[in-house]
Amino acid sequence: MSVISSVLITGCSSGFGLETVRFFLDKGWRVVATMRTPREDLLPRSERLGLLALDVTNADSIRRCVEEAGPIDALVNNAGVGLLAPFEGITLSSVRDVFETNTFGTMAMTQAVLPQFRQRRSGVVVNVTSSVTLKSLPLLSVYTSSKAAVNAFTESLALELEPFNVRARLVLPGRAPSTSFGDNARRRMAGSEHEAYADFTQKAFKAVRDTATPVTYAQNVAEAVWCAVTDPAAPMRTPAGADAVALTLA
Repeated sequence: MSVISSVLITGCSSGFGLETVRFFLDKGWRVVATMRTPREDLLPRSERLGLLALDVTNADSIRRCVEEAGPIDALVNNAGVGLLAPFEGITLSSVRDVFETNTFGTMAMTQAVLPQFRQRRSGVVVNVTSSVTLKSLPLLSVYTSSKAAVNAFTESLALELEPFNVRARLVLPGRAPSTSFGDNARRRMAGSEHEAYADFTQKAFKAVRDTATPVTYAQNVAEAVWCAVTDPAAPMRTPAGADAVALTLA
């Protein structure tokens, strides 16, 4: 495989995506960072950094982003939304929203970059899912199933791409103490009759989550993504964070 020098990362406005941008820049790579509403103030200044608008649920947005990004050597599908709620109270439209971003958005971005990878006979797709796919938790049925679908998709895709010297790998973070994921998930329940229950449940998750190391957690994810991208011998699934590692070993 040729030396990788450029990466496109989705979902870079906070958390894992933002830290992964910083990590790859520190390694000397060219990075195309994407987010729905680009904000230059969130990212470090670098001549090797490009910032593009991207909505992974919109075909035109994906097409424009990939065209403007130019040739890339790796794609990191990190963009995702959360949904923390009892399934009984979740509308099917909300279920579809989660799958549109977490599952179909990942598939659409992957499909958009595969032609250049296949033609060059090199490239890596890394999909960021979640360790909750290893051990299910209550109130996360929709989120977990959307990420589990990406796990299965990636494992099958890896077999298809192997003859073209293109790799597909997974990174499975744990409970994400250092990101805004929980807050974003909570906001999606605003106004619901289950809002009070969601408040209670989120506090319960936070009590467990805060026992981790918030300062270094996003760095652990960035390092796991780096290994998945740069190491041809990286396993199909790379856990990120102590809790994710423990679940994987179990």
